[in-house]
Amino acid sequence: RSDLAKTWPLGALIAQACHACTAVMHMYREDTHVKEYIEDLDNMHKCVLEVKSESELAALSAKLTENLVQHRLWIEQPENYPTCLAVKPYPKDDVKNYFKKLKLLK
Repeated sequence: RSDLAKTWPLGALIAQACHACTAVMHMYREDTHVKEYIEDLDNMHKCVLEVKSESELAALSAKLTENLVQHRLWIEQPENYPTCLAVKPYPKDDVKNYFKKLKLLK
């Protein structure tokens, strides 16, 4: 969420992404794509994309859920505040259409 970058320290934002990535990898650790992804640790690939608001993040999560795209919406506790989401590893062609309108986070 790029709106958080205006008031949150950079380290706190990075921690949110780390939490979401760790959670999604654990949740789907038995998935074939996850196993393939972690077999080659030196060639991992991630894209950090931005949504501009909590409502945009919620809409993206709902769209992914509706289309059975496995992901983890990270909700910071105890504030109960959605901050980011991570999608489990997929072949790029399987998920690129959900993210094509998003820009890289700056």
